[in-house]
Amino acid sequence: MRKRGRGPLLNWLAPVVVVMASAAALAGAPAAPRLDYARRVAVVTNMPGFVAFWDFVKREPGGRERFVAHVPSGATNDYALEAANYVKEYWGEGREATYADFPLMGRGPFGNAVRIVKETDPSFRPFLFVPRARLQDTPLDIKGPGRSVSVVVWAIRESGNHALAGIWHEGTDLVQKETVGIQKVQRGQRQYALFAGLNIEGSACGHVSENGASSFLNRYALHKCNSLDRSPAVPADSPAAVLDAAWQCFAMTFDNERDEITGWLNGVAGERWLENPKQDRLISSAYQAYMQGYYARTATQEPEEDPRFPREQYYNPPEDAPDWVKVLSETGEARLELRQYRYTRVQIQLRKQADGTWKESGRELVALRLNPWWFPHDIYVPKNDGSGGPFTIGRVIHSSRGVGFTGWIGGVAVYNRALTAEELQRLAALRTMDSRP
Repeated sequence: MRKRGRGPLLNWLAPVVVVMASAAALAGAPAAPRLDYARRVAVVTNMPGFVAFWDFVKREPGGRERFVAHVPSGATNDYALEAANYVKEYWGEGREATYADFPLMGRGPFGNAVRIVKETDPSFRPFLFVPRARLQDTPLDIKGPGRSVSVVVWAIRESGNHALAGIWHEGTDLVQKETVGIQKVQRGQRQYALFAGLNIEGSACGHVSENGASSFLNRYALHKCNSLDRSPAVPADSPAAVLDAAWQCFAMTFDNERDEITGWLNGVAGERWLENPKQDRLISSAYQAYMQGYYARTATQEPEEDPRFPREQYYNPPEDAPDWVKVLSETGEARLELRQYRYTRVQIQLRKQADGTWKESGRELVALRLNPWWFPHDIYVPKNDGSGGPFTIGRVIHSSRGVGFTGWIGGVAVYNRALTAEELQRLAALRTMDSRP
């Protein structure tokens, strides 16, 4: 049975006044629509499985006044966000990052938003984060057998396709031009995260890792999904009325029971397939993992079979009963069929046997389902030695030092279960400033 969390009804509204006063961050912007702040936050925090919600309104009382998360009643960790420039930490280059590097909108689905700026200095890649030491083995550290997760982010995408939020330290150990002279080399410590598309820019892309590192002998982790719909690119300095109408709700769910990672944009998942994965720059590695798993099951060693391919990296989704079958060609002795299963589309070669039955003699993977993506593993469990990744917002630590996603982020929520389509639609409705979900 899944554990179901219960979020609190908020009994404070004072921070809203402070945030609305900062609306001058958008010069000349008209007054924002009056938001029913407590009700909107309650929609997020009362959802079963609720773990944490940063709305960029709630801050520490006094002192440093860092952004903190709404958490379930009785929780002891409010996950205060630090600001850092990971290039300075790992390469020893660039300046320190501060909260001043994240302009505030003073409006948004919950009353405020932070801007992830399109930085031009290659030595400056700021993000907001919860250090590993403050999340290790807490409810936010979702990992291990049977665990599911959902991440929801309300954002306006200006450009880019990279990370929005999650525990996804990609590592700084890749040997490439960007890592020349690096001072701090670390292996990847990936667990779960939501991206703004990656291979399908603008889609909601969920990423989950079983090993913290790479997949299918590729240099990158490749267990990821892509929503059918894609978010538009909207300049981050657009007029306030344009920004108010541009909010998108990105989400990812990993359902451990169904072995599925699904991407959702504005509460809609959609079905996405990749045709001819053999020719794709990245997913060709999944094609190879599928074919090597197939070759390993045949009675003879195939010419393309690689006995050295690690068995734990095979990628063979269930193919019990096809959704449909189409005969592409047939002679007296041979038949070629196209079969679609839930996660794969394959061409099957069959030979007629002496008793008149047909027997498979070969196959080729011709399409792979990207949404949902089949993931038959548990979420990676880092060693309990402090080496796990932080929870980051806006960017992740990685070797390429790319700019990544740019735009506005107005809310980040994490749940310890796979939310349903109905629940995600309720959360997506909050992107409309005058919504009444």
